[in-house]
Amino acid sequence: MKYSAIDSKLFIENRKRFAASLKPNSIALFVSNDILPTNADGAMGFVQNSDLFYLTGVDQEETILLIYPDAKNGAHKEVLFVRETNETIAIWEGAKLTKEQATATSGIKNVIWNQGFDAFLKTVIFQAEHIYLNSNEHSRRYIDTETAEMRFNKNIISKFPLHKVERAAPIMHKLRAIKSSYEVALIQQACNITEKGFRRLLGFVKPGVMEYEIEAELVHEFVRNRSRGFAYGPIIASGGNACVLHYVENNKECKAGDVILLDVAAEYANYASDLTRCVPVSGKFTPRQKEVYNAVLRVMRAATKMLVVGNTIPEYHKAVGHLMEKELVDLGLITLDDIKNQNPEWPVYKKYFMHGTSHFLGLDVHDVGDFNRPLEAGMVFTCEPGIYIPQENLGIRIENDILITANGPDDLMKNIPIEADEIEALMAK
Repeated sequence: MKYSAIDSKLFIENRKRFAASLKPNSIALFVSNDILPTNADGAMGFVQNSDLFYLTGVDQEETILLIYPDAKNGAHKEVLFVRETNETIAIWEGAKLTKEQATATSGIKNVIWNQGFDAFLKTVIFQAEHIYLNSNEHSRRYIDTETAEMRFNKNIISKFPLHKVERAAPIMHKLRAIKSSYEVALIQQACNITEKGFRRLLGFVKPGVMEYEIEAELVHEFVRNRSRGFAYGPIIASGGNACVLHYVENNKECKAGDVILLDVAAEYANYASDLTRCVPVSGKFTPRQKEVYNAVLRVMRAATKMLVVGNTIPEYHKAVGHLMEKELVDLGLITLDDIKNQNPEWPVYKKYFMHGTSHFLGLDVHDVGDFNRPLEAGMVFTCEPGIYIPQENLGIRIENDILITANGPDDLMKNIPIEADEIEALMAK
């Protein structure tokens, strides 16, 4: 991996909190992701299962974690199964973790080669009453593709049908929503790398540059700073492309007079950052572009102040909607009569601001968590209002990553240029 070693205390504490959440006499099992195929003998790069990484720090395929807090044998309370390495694998793929390295990474003392998993499981499974199995549960997407996790779960259920199967995901969602100081530091590092990429762009953007050339500049800066690259598919949307919320083609010419919406950010050690900025191709915003930009910035700053302990995301989104209504009226995009006569199920402001303002951020860019849970210290959210005006070929979104603390919101991207005048000044250098 490109990133620096992470203190195993993070994963030891994560497992301790998870184990404390299990029913008595339970075994929990977690498995790594597949290396997904493309075509012929090609394969996509490996991305670890977020929950397995959260509990072990192991960033390697063919890995299994077993947690059995009530095991009578102390060596069976935590067991890590990893792929056995050899000289041939080392030559063709690079060396895999030794048992000693796996222990150093995870803090788990009992490490076994994964071909021994089935035999070991039979020695402990019949002592347990419950089996916790994990699954990729997220409100934004249902996965049809059969994953390694799905195959693993089917196999366990078919072999041990009389055990009580429990879902690990609700526990993981609850735990992962609150970031430890170690995790905040990793997210902050991702934000710092993102800042370097954005500052690099401000001297690069000019009329005639292609969107994909901007993408190349960013990935260069990210990777040279120990990131794997983008935390998600980069959106580099110039002109009217910015009104397509998930525009990912990045293949158009950036033309004089247009604004580029950049929703681009680095990952670090599997932790995501999430940034959006808008820059004028010619180096200066037009008066109208700056008017819309500053309207979004005002909403973003007011929304950030509401990301405090005790608030809830549904109430927060309603309040942000009211902020946006005023800005849209002042911009001449909607009227007070429009607001008075609006459908409360689809407020009129959604014509120009149709997405939510915030989502959880962490090991996944749309991280897991319960949106109805009152906000707590340690949660990290994006804050990303926007205004999209197709008839003006203009889309403005501004986004920073916010840590909720007992003393109020802490902007993890506060050092990244955000004022329109500052962006113009840096582009002019």
